[in-house]
Amino acid sequence: MAEGDNNSVYQLAAETASLEEQLQGWGEVILMTDKVLRWERAWFPPALMSVVSFSFLMIYYLDPSVLSGVSCFVMFICLADYLVPALAPRIFGSNKWTTEQQQRFHEICSNLVKSRRRIVGWWKRLFALKEEKPKMYFMTMLCSLAVVAWIGQQVHNLFLTYLIVSFLLLFPGLNQHGIITKYVGMAKREINKLLKHKEKKNER
Repeated sequence: MAEGDNNSVYQLAAETASLEEQLQGWGEVILMTDKVLRWERAWFPPALMSVVSFSFLMIYYLDPSVLSGVSCFVMFICLADYLVPALAPRIFGSNKWTTEQQQRFHEICSNLVKSRRRIVGWWKRLFALKEEKPKMYFMTMLCSLAVVAWIGQQVHNLFLTYLIVSFLLLFPGLNQHGIITKYVGMAKREINKLLKHKEKKNER
């Protein structure tokens, strides 16, 4: 293994250990959330969607201003950050923390670090594209933002946010059960069929 690879592995391990230390107070909650998001039980998906739907219905009913909504959200985060580390051990029981749970917690933290690295990598590639191919960069950005703006104009903001949040929360379970892979594979096969059919027409 090259020296650069060794450094990357050590850095990943160090970042994972640091994140584990920061999230230690949230360990039990993170493991429970992981089970829900991966649909370990059949009733987890409908329960998850019920909570999300109820939350968005309350937002729709109360219709808070942007400032009030942001303030309430940040206040909820602050309360959770203060209360969860103190109450989680009493609710879940820290004495029941097993080696299997610790291993799963380590895997989750490692995946979070890898995801953060991917996002940073995409961000760097975007700026590299700006430096190397500025015209392509600006055209891509303008077209992408125009499409997003058009979608935002066609769909109600709250409903669009609901769809995005629902998809993000369901994504781990869809991926875990192979549903995304299945439909992506089906889409690829259909695209290949269309391309082959078009090639045959061109040959004629």
